[in-house]
Amino acid sequence: MKTSIHKGIAQYLRALRSERNASAHTLRAYTHELERFAKWLGESASWGQVDHVRIRAYLAHLYEQGLGKTSVARALAAIRSLFKFLAREGVVEQNPAALVATPRLPKKLPRVPTIEEINTVLDGDMPEHASFPERDRLILEMLYGCGIRNSELVGIQLDDVHWSNQAVLVKGKGKKQRLVPFGENVGAALAAYLQARQQLLSKEKKPTRALLVNQRGGALTTRSVGRIVKAIAIAKGLPADVHPHTLRHAFGTHMLEEGADLRAIQELLGHERLSTTQRYTQLSMKHVLDVYDRTHPRAK
Repeated sequence: MKTSIHKGIAQYLRALRSERNASAHTLRAYTHELERFAKWLGESASWGQVDHVRIRAYLAHLYEQGLGKTSVARALAAIRSLFKFLAREGVVEQNPAALVATPRLPKKLPRVPTIEEINTVLDGDMPEHASFPERDRLILEMLYGCGIRNSELVGIQLDDVHWSNQAVLVKGKGKKQRLVPFGENVGAALAAYLQARQQLLSKEKKPTRALLVNQRGGALTTRSVGRIVKAIAIAKGLPADVHPHTLRHAFGTHMLEEGADLRAIQELLGHERLSTTQRYTQLSMKHVLDVYDRTHPRAK
């Protein structure tokens, strides 16, 4: 028999899936975190017994189990979100997790490839092991040329490509949509890929409307995109830790370095808050000095 704790968690996860359009990865992560929290609370626990002191005790338990600050912060984020939902639904009066401080995490900026390194990857032919070179080139061009997320990339349908204004309609987090422009290189890669895609799916009775397909004719997954990006990056001489989000970071960082406005980058990346964009872009000393030289009245 389910306890009130388990029922509340199940209700929250259903809302996360339907209302917020959470990704499968987010749902798995939150399910894991909250089930672990419920197990620690015990079968006899009720929501009224869970206060900020008990949540702190749970975080201490996670530290004792050998979890690091990042993992503990992730667990607290899931619990906070759960209680925020429960308070909204009237199950609890307030969110006790809001009184618990998030563990201080070391600020690490992701290592972003230089413009020259990105050009090395994109220029020339795809590696010999690339099973579908036209598609693989398009993946790289769109991740870097449009700055979109992996999940947004695989969610693009054929009808989402607006050739008339050289833009693609992207479905971002929380079902929010935005038009992202694409340049000549993305356009050329799109045209070459669509021709190859048509040949591949010519015998299919009901071909998928997904833009990116695998060689069996099905829609490509985020996991497959990750493997493709990593394999090509390594073959082109980049570090093994390159993944699709690396190209999104590079998109923002390189535009900033070339003089783009931070607000414009925020719109292109689909960030709700400017502070998120600031974390995603590396404010290089070159850019900072250039801005200072151009704008400060006493700089010259």
